[in-house]
Amino acid sequence: MKQTFLLLALSLAGLASRAQDLPYQLPPKAIATLAEAPPTPRVSISPNGQWMLMMDVQDMPAIADLSQPELRLAGLRINPRTNGPSRVNYATTLRLKRLPDGKELLVQGLPANARISEVNWSPDNSRIAFTHTTDNHMELWLADVSAASARLVPNLFLNGVFGSSYEWVSDSKNLIARAIVGGRGEVPSTLVPPTGPTIQENKGRTAAARTYQDLLKSPADERLFQYFALAQAVRVGVDGRMQPLGEPGIIQQASPSPNGRFVLVKTRHRPFSYTLPVSSFPVRVDVLSMEGPVVKTLDDLPLADNVPTSFDAAPTGPRAHGWREDAPATVYWVEAQDGGDPKTAAPVRDKIFALAAPFEGSALELAALPLRFAGIYWGTDKLALVEGYRWADRHETMWTLDLATKTSLTVLFDRSSQNTYTDPGTPYLTRNALGRSVLATDASSSTIYLFGMGASPEGDRPFVDELNVRTKKSLRWWRSAAPYYEVPLTILDAGKRQLVTRREAVNEAPNYFLRDTHGGRLVALTRFTNPYASLGGLKKQVLKYKRPDGVELTANLYLPPAYKKEDGALPTLLEAYPVEFKDKKDAGQVKGSPYAFTRLSWGSPVYWVTQGYAVLQGTSIPIVGEGDKQPNDTYTEQLVASAKAAIDEGQRLGVVDPKRVAVMGHSYGAFMTANLLAHSSLFKAGIARSGAYNRTLTPFGFQGEERTYWQAPEVYNAMSPFNYADKIKTPILLIHGEADNNSGTFPMQSERFYSALKGHGATVRYVVLPAESHGYAARESIMHMLWEMNSWLDKYVKNPAAAETAPTATEAPGN
Repeated sequence: MKQTFLLLALSLAGLASRAQDLPYQLPPKAIATLAEAPPTPRVSISPNGQWMLMMDVQDMPAIADLSQPELRLAGLRINPRTNGPSRVNYATTLRLKRLPDGKELLVQGLPANARISEVNWSPDNSRIAFTHTTDNHMELWLADVSAASARLVPNLFLNGVFGSSYEWVSDSKNLIARAIVGGRGEVPSTLVPPTGPTIQENKGRTAAARTYQDLLKSPADERLFQYFALAQAVRVGVDGRMQPLGEPGIIQQASPSPNGRFVLVKTRHRPFSYTLPVSSFPVRVDVLSMEGPVVKTLDDLPLADNVPTSFDAAPTGPRAHGWREDAPATVYWVEAQDGGDPKTAAPVRDKIFALAAPFEGSALELAALPLRFAGIYWGTDKLALVEGYRWADRHETMWTLDLATKTSLTVLFDRSSQNTYTDPGTPYLTRNALGRSVLATDASSSTIYLFGMGASPEGDRPFVDELNVRTKKSLRWWRSAAPYYEVPLTILDAGKRQLVTRREAVNEAPNYFLRDTHGGRLVALTRFTNPYASLGGLKKQVLKYKRPDGVELTANLYLPPAYKKEDGALPTLLEAYPVEFKDKKDAGQVKGSPYAFTRLSWGSPVYWVTQGYAVLQGTSIPIVGEGDKQPNDTYTEQLVASAKAAIDEGQRLGVVDPKRVAVMGHSYGAFMTANLLAHSSLFKAGIARSGAYNRTLTPFGFQGEERTYWQAPEVYNAMSPFNYADKIKTPILLIHGEADNNSGTFPMQSERFYSALKGHGATVRYVVLPAESHGYAARESIMHMLWEMNSWLDKYVKNPAAAETAPTATEAPGN
């Protein structure tokens, strides 16, 4: 009898470590109900402020939809049936409303089972263009705004592999589309026997590359990429007439000039790379006439395979070609003046050049920047705003540029990008007469308008400012006030200071309003209901506390709806995502708003208030390295100190039971979770989703770390929880999407970490979600993930004593 029991126990012990075939499970009903709540419609305001477009969003797709064929080539994910992106969150209906008080109209004539994306207003606001993805191609559709009716543009199949498969021309009568090339033949076979080995070679040249996913791996991949990326630029009239422009190629971008007479075309070409994505492939930049022929080849740039891995690095030669939005037909670009290497001492990092039609003669230098170019806001001849940045100390500068007088740059803002309290906001853009997005200014080009998040010690309080860029005097139109969190979206009338805003509160779903900032009048434009009514009133509190080194921290505390103080301390779920900082004061600034509506995304920890847990969401985990010190030099020490400070604060408030706390995180938060279990005994369990655990597999930098493995091996080794697999005794649940597309978080990271943990006798469960990417999408996957998490928390956190006394050798897999 004893021998039989021993054999049975040994058999079940072996079964517990083998792969399992478990059907998809459902979490508790309260969690499932919240997860299935319909998303709030997307909203788009027409540029002239006269119409509101509301789009109902596709709910969680079924795993069958997510499991469609997918090619992973050159950093792209392609559905070979549709020749478009394989993972898109579609809209399903379109509704129009004339502002401010017009009747809501359902757009008629939409295709059955519509899958709508790439929605864009025409320059004159009379039409809306969008794509519809069928089972085997992508179509272009047009909606007449005044009639609220849609129709197909016939005989046009779009090539959507690069996204943004079309752009409006300024006349609102034409569009420039990238179409599938007719007669391109059959899909190249992947079954053709190889004619030789795949070879890569480097002859003594420095060509470091960060870790990328979905790269080309063979000549067969090259042929598939060439086939599906091949496109023809086409001018498409709203009347259905079409005109091919230039020659077919791997056209990544085809953008019409503001005056509608030219098209800027960027075409990728061979030689391809097996270590870099398509964004680094050779590129030819041409200007075409609207009739089709090439007017000017601006550049033909080589493979960008020798760019330093620093965040401020840039390729040599011209880059970032685009149209000057406030001029009829002027191309601009940027050129590095330091060889693209931020570690090279240079008074000028980048220069901006421009060349106007007819694109002859020498380019005009517009500006010389002491920092790396970050972007430009075009306005008028008298005003443009230029942005520059330096990663090493998180420094950013915005300058004004007077193009009419060719004066030098004048500093407008100079600050730390991580000091949110001093963030002046983002310049507000409007459409000019050519339908292009430019700075909204007064007649003298002296005034701009800024939309800011308004970070403060009380939380975010969004604002609208009017700023004279010459005198730097500012006038605040309006600022969000308690108990609401309100965000400005668009200016309807600058003279009357009228805005459209989105307003919400802790238990009020976001809705859209017409706000008169002069008189305070507020008119509701939508009346979306709370999708989480079944939860009752959420109890949310923003905690403020410090860790021992004086860094100020915050966390959002959520409690069960029926919780009372006399209920005492609760089992707790702590969720976080570490962020690197160069200044303690910046690290300690309050993030978010205590009045914001809580949106329960698929990955939220807040679901567990329904199961009797306290939840610490968005817990501050700042990793600080001031001056010459780098944040990650003391990563684990700061990690543990931050987590302990959060638990201590929850215990002080009487709501967190320090003996029953779990930690969870996604991506870099999963990496954090594993490290906390390796270097502390604060937690009863951990949940790590889609993480990276061995930093030697990302040797040329990761997250905010610029140094390579060979420059800082001690940092990489100390930060890799894989190296401490023998120290992890706390139960850990690993979850990973089988098709993770995020750089550095290959499924191999979880596979190897699981093997290391299992090899050292850890309590670990590894769940692979079929067809899922870095973020999870299918209903079956999300529900099962929630079930796995709930089961793990109940077993090891809510009832840890039972788990500790249970005979693990007899546990059935999947329980």
